This record gives sequence, C-alpha cells and structure tokens, in this order.
Amino acid sequence: MTVAQPDPGAEWLIHAIATRGDRAAFTSLFLLFAPRVKAYLLRRGLDGAVAEELAQEVLLTVWRKAPQFDPARASAAAWIFTIARNLRIDAARRTRLAQLAPDHADEPQPAPAADAILAAEVRGARIGAAIATLPAEQADVIRLAFFDDRPHADIERALGIPLGTVKSRLRLAMSRLRKLLEDDL
Repeated sequence: MTVAQPDPGAEWLIHAIATRGDRAAFTSLFLLFAPRVKAYLLRRGLDGAVAEELAQEVLLTVWRKAPQFDPARASAAAWIFTIARNLRIDAARRTRLAQLAPDHADEPQPAPAADAILAAEVRGARIGAAIATLPAEQADVIRLAFFDDRPHADIERALGIPLGTVKSRLRLAMSRLRKLLEDDL
C-alpha cells in the first residue's frame, strides 16, 4: 500500500466542501483522488468496472462526510484511502461472490537477501550520481516528481513555472538519466 502523503491542498478542499458545499472544490478533489482510488482498488483485486464504481462511491462518501474530517487525526489522503478500504471490505461482504484479497500491507515482509540489498544500494548510488549531473532545474523537477511523489500541477505551483515547462524538464531529465544509466537497464 502506498504511504499517504500529507496534502494541505486536499485538506483545504475537504474543508471547503464541509463548510460551504463547494462544488468546484469537490470537482478538484475528485479529479485529484478518483484515479488514485481506482488504482488502489484495482491493486486490491477488483475488476475495472467495479473499481470505477467503488471509486465514485468513495468520493461521494467524502462529499457526505466532509464535516467529519479531522486533519489532526489523519491527512486527507489517509482519510480518503481509509474510506476506500472500508467500502471495498463492505462490498466484498455484501456480494459474498468476491473473495477478499488478503491485505499484505500488514504482514511482516521477509528480509531481503544481502546481495539484493547491496545491488539496491549500488543502483541507488548510481541514480543519485546521475541526478547530480543534471542541470539544477531538471534535478529539482525529478526530485519533486519521483522522490516527493508530487503531481505535475503541484510542481508547477511549487517552482512557479508553466506546466509545459515542468513536463519538458521531466522529459529531458529522463532522457539524460536513461543514457547515463544504460548499463542498469
């Protein structure tokens, strides 16, 4: 399971929905989270149509329960994905046709082999060195997109550059990284 990152923008959107019934805020929240929730549900074993329907149900639940959201208890993403998890379990119980896929996130992971750890460290060092050779503006975009897991629109706002520039820098950086790391591929 992906670790939910705090998203103050999403928290603000939920607050706008809760206090004003702001439809534009709901639209923004829907566009931000519906694809992520659907992907989560697909990874949990639901087929595409069921995942799509359940993702919509999740966001409708967010609309209805927005006043119950407490940012002191959880981030917006954690709250939304908890709703998704609970609705997935409820749907499986209702239908009794679908076998609930085990949630391996709670199970302890076996320790990786020593050679795998060493290979990952070497690969990580090579990637870090390759990123260090990039121009600063490309390295910044790579870090925000891949290490901070931020969407392009957030990067655009954070760096104060147009969305097209964000995408161009990512494309150029990825092309350079591919050339530098060809041996690893």
